[in-house]
Amino acid sequence: MVNATNPRPTRFGRIADAAIGTVMGVDYSGAAQAGKTAWIAELAAAGPLRVADDAPRFRLASLHPLGRLAGGDDRDRVNRYLVDRISTQSETVWGCDFPFGLPIELNLGDWREQLSHASEFDGSAKEFGRSLVERTEQALGTKHVRRTTDRETQTPFDCYHYRIIYQTFHGMRDVLAELVADRNVAVLPFQYAKAGRGVASSILVEACPSSTLKRLELPHQRYKRSGGKPPEETHKRTRRTILKTVSSYVEISAHRRRVIMNDPGGDALDAVLAGLGAWLGVTRADHRAIQAHPRYRREGFVYC
Repeated sequence: MVNATNPRPTRFGRIADAAIGTVMGVDYSGAAQAGKTAWIAELAAAGPLRVADDAPRFRLASLHPLGRLAGGDDRDRVNRYLVDRISTQSETVWGCDFPFGLPIELNLGDWREQLSHASEFDGSAKEFGRSLVERTEQALGTKHVRRTTDRETQTPFDCYHYRIIYQTFHGMRDVLAELVADRNVAVLPFQYAKAGRGVASSILVEACPSSTLKRLELPHQRYKRSGGKPPEETHKRTRRTILKTVSSYVEISAHRRRVIMNDPGGDALDAVLAGLGAWLGVTRADHRAIQAHPRYRREGFVYC
């Protein structure tokens, strides 16, 4: 295992000097009505940042369900909006909460070949997940295998678990596959060369709110409420604990704090955590070691 979380990041090409004005966190959803539960958070800095900056102070500039911004909740509309915004917004680090790649053991080739496999798959996300389980059984005699980064960052599920396969499938097929050739976007850790040359104006990384909470030694359970029901006091108490630490990095207005506290599913908070976690992960990462790692460059890496 490489030291991919060195607190003094190794400069890789020009990535440490990349000018960043905004960090965006996306709590992604692959549901048919994704816009209802997918949220996007905008973390604005007081001035221009560099990836090598230690601990800048952010302000939560906006926080919305993606459906509100996309003009509708259906998944295709939301994904089109997200792709367009990622490709046109400059000087931004994006942290998106869905798996960017699949385990090497599935024998689906490099990252671009994995995206092609997802794009060409003739079936639903559920059927895609079942096909990956079948491949794993044939190769290993077990139903699931975790990526190296999943084990190291303690993600809640493997990347094709039934509870996350919709995020994986639609994130890879409908977002990443649409951005892979975009010269303005560098998807890490797969496109370090593009980021290092200073060609791209947006950096897109895989985030995981749960992994960020664990890294910050904060509670990672009992803050989310399922079924659209109002959060109970136990959920609110956990959210207050989380926000106390998050507020040391991100200034949050009273209004947006109420939005986070009253959101049933905890998705608004997850969007903030996706952005903050992505920034902390990118700034602490040993980018040279990640790029050289034989698994990260094919499976992906969770920046948290």
